[in-house]
Amino acid sequence: MPDLDVLADPSDPAVQRLSDLAKPARGTVRTAIVEDQEPLVQALRAGVRFVEVYGESTREFPGDLAALCAELGVPVRLVEPAVLTKVFRSEKRPKVFGVANIPAPARFSALTEGTGDVLVLDGVKIVGNIGAIVRTAVGLGARGVVLVDSDLPTIADRRVVRASRGHVFSVPVLLETRERVARWLGESGLRVVDVDMDGSLSPESLGALDGDVALLLGAEKTGASDVLQDLAADTVSVPIDSRVESLNVSVVAGIVLYARSRRSA
Repeated sequence: MPDLDVLADPSDPAVQRLSDLAKPARGTVRTAIVEDQEPLVQALRAGVRFVEVYGESTREFPGDLAALCAELGVPVRLVEPAVLTKVFRSEKRPKVFGVANIPAPARFSALTEGTGDVLVLDGVKIVGNIGAIVRTAVGLGARGVVLVDSDLPTIADRRVVRASRGHVFSVPVLLETRERVARWLGESGLRVVDVDMDGSLSPESLGALDGDVALLLGAEKTGASDVLQDLAADTVSVPIDSRVESLNVSVVAGIVLYARSRRSA
């Protein structure tokens, strides 16, 4: 690959801009950092627009990532280790990262396109769980994910992007209020299935439900809210050993999504 420009001066204004982006998001943000090779590749393939992509100057820049950036016309620049230390401070610094323009927030209209079940996460706040569920949703053919009361300011939160391996950009992921979700579910025609500890159906029986459904999952300790549970036509639970109080919500999501993906097998 051709020689790349190197960002070497820690006092360069570009370094301060990167340092500001590396801080936790506050309020409305228009650009965000996407870290590591796989999330970068997935975000680029999903059509996210990047201002620039960076790699550490002492490491070889990944050839497939360089080729993808060249194909999409995304500039690539190398960064000296001292500059990376200033940008990421005490955090583990990524070998490669990019500055992305955050896509416009997804709307309910995005869920009317295509096929697949819709996941509704009500009160799930742990970003690692959210990212893992989104990644699983993409892998098992879900149409989209709706986040209610997640406390996230944007789906481009660095932790969610990292946990989803960049797949948070691969399907519509909505940040919505409980009231708006309840209204949309009532109008969508989707059968709502509440995934709960005391459900009457087993995951295997999910395959008997015709058409796409909305799978409702709440936080591990509290479950979904009454407002959304009241819309459920069915409830499903995952049987577990009595020695275990509950399963992590991302594990449960994977089990029910897999059960749904097998319905046409």
